[in-house]
Formats: sequence, C-alpha cells, structure tokens
Amino acid sequence: MGVWKLIKLNFGRSPAHFGELGIGMEETSDRLRSDALFSAWVSIYARLFGKAVIEELLGMFPSPENPESTPPFRISSTFIYREIGEETIYYLPRPLKFPLNYPEEDLDFFKAYKKLSYLPLKIWQRWYQGTGFNSSDRNELSTYSKLGESKGELSQAGAFDYGKAFKIDKIPKVGIDRVTRATNFYHTGFVQFQWEESKNPAGLYFLLELSESGDQLEDKLQAALHLLGEEGLGGERSSGAGKFQVTWLDLPDAWQKIVNFADGNQHTLLSLFWDTTITSDFLKTASYEIQERGGWIAETQLRRKKVRMFVEGSVFPIQPQGKLVDVTPELFHKHRIYRSGISLSLPIQVQDK
Repeated sequence: MGVWKLIKLNFGRSPAHFGELGIGMEETSDRLRSDALFSAWVSIYARLFGKAVIEELLGMFPSPENPESTPPFRISSTFIYREIGEETIYYLPRPLKFPLNYPEEDLDFFKAYKKLSYLPLKIWQRWYQGTGFNSSDRNELSTYSKLGESKGELSQAGAFDYGKAFKIDKIPKVGIDRVTRATNFYHTGFVQFQWEESKNPAGLYFLLELSESGDQLEDKLQAALHLLGEEGLGGERSSGAGKFQVTWLDLPDAWQKIVNFADGNQHTLLSLFWDTTITSDFLKTASYEIQERGGWIAETQLRRKKVRMFVEGSVFPIQPQGKLVDVTPELFHKHRIYRSGISLSLPIQVQDK
C-alpha cells in the first residue's frame, strides 16, 4: 500500500474549457480525465526539471516495452467537490454494477438511479463498501423520479445536487485568419465552478497514490502542480482559462477507510485504464465502458494517435494495473508522446451475478 494524497483544485472565478474527443469547441466537460491531467502535469514537470529528469521519470512507469515496472505514482481523474458550510462533499463515479441488495426487478425508480452518475462519498461508501442499497433508497428514488424532489438521506447527502456545483456557458468568439484577415465567428464552451462563499463553493479534486519509490517525488510533483495552476489546465489558456490554486492534503480518515477496504469482491476505476494484457477471461465478469482518446499536440497542428481506454466507473474482478501508451504521430520527431493508461481503482462489494 502506497501513500495517498487528496488534492483539491480551486478555480475561483477562473472558467475552464475541458475538451473531449468529438464534442467540438462549443462544448466542455465539467472535469478533466486522468490521462489529460497526467500529460499536463508531466509537461510542466519537464519544463521545471529538464529533459533528463522527465525521461528518467517516464522510464519508471510500466509500458509495453517495460511491462513489469511499478509506477512511482497513480492518479485518479478529477471529480467535483462542493463545500457546504464546514463540510466538503466529494463526488465519486457510480460503479457500473449494482450495489448489494439492489432490487433489479423493480423499474419504478430506475430512471432516477441511472441519472446518479456521481455519488456523494457518504452514499458511495454505504452502497459499495457498506450495507448496500435499502428500501428507503428505493422509496426516495421513486419519489424523486415522480416529483423531482425528495427529503431523505440521499437528498441530505447531496446526491441530487451535483449540477449545482457548476454552470456551463457558451461564449462567442471571433477568429481572424493570419493570412487573409478573414473573420470567423464561433462559440466556445466554458465550465464555471461555483465560487461565491454564500452559494457553496466548488471545484475539482483528485487522488494521488505514491509508491515507495515515488514518495521521494512528492515535493517535485507538488511544485510542478502549483506552476500548472498558474498557467492553467485545459484549453483556452491564452484567454486566462483554467487557472487554479492547489490544496495538497494527507488523506482524510473517511477516505483512508475507503482505500483500505478489505472485503471487496471487485474493483472500480477512478481513472482511465489501458493495457496490453487484457484477456477475455478478465472481461467475462466485468462491467465497463470504453472511450476513444485523442487530441492535439500543444503548439503544433498535429494530432496524437487515438487510443481506446476503459473509463471511470468500470468494474473488474481483479485490480487493474495499466501502462503508458505511446501516441506519437509519425510526423512528430521532437520527443515521444505518451498517454497514461495507468489505473487507480478502489475495492468495492457488489452483487455477485
């Protein structure tokens, strides 16, 4: 077991643009996935500490050429947190398998259940590491499905308030061709996290697991992340988007119980995951979704090679590990470009069917 950290990213009044393959500039995600966070973090790390240091760091991660290495660290994707008074609600992706005691034959509340793509930590822990689903949950979801409101435990924990943490707007922009001076009118999507104290401020967080060999990297990783916060995450950084402040925390007790859970029968992803050793037996009892990942290389007109990865919330019978995948296009020769498929997962207990 490594050393875990919880890292909060406070964007304040700064909006952000988190692009996803296929959604276009007009849209934005409400969060950043682990591969994009890894790439941005490693790029800024290289600028701070030099080419030789970053090549040594990347060489420590498992890859198709070096499959047996133990990664110095693993990171989750980013997820929403929301501050309610002195309490912080952390949202986690709902695993793609039903919790214990879930009544699959009852479809009355299924629509409301499916809309809960992210669960507050308290509910996530009860459903997937505790007593599981109960009749009160069923009744409350049924009520919420019919009336759009409820007053039970799910509501009190913030299960229906995920969308209150942010808003997404489309901002009109004008592009000017450098040669012809022709103008092009377009819209860009930005996510703005709630920042006013009176309205329950919100932001993003992610989990970091440092291995024994990676523990010595903590100071450098923290320095690089602070610099990344000054420059910004995501797109439209030249417009000032994506800037954030870092809060670097030891893992709180509630989280410590979750990562140390010993009675799980499955593992659920908190990151993207890619590997070369996935077998049909590994997938036989899994429940998963796959997303194609791509994107542009910074300061070029070249795209990275596309790769398909398992997404957050996917559930596997054993703990997935993952590798770095080389996505360098043929015409790019400055350096190798990697996308992280190194997984971070949590043990859970689900219905064994």
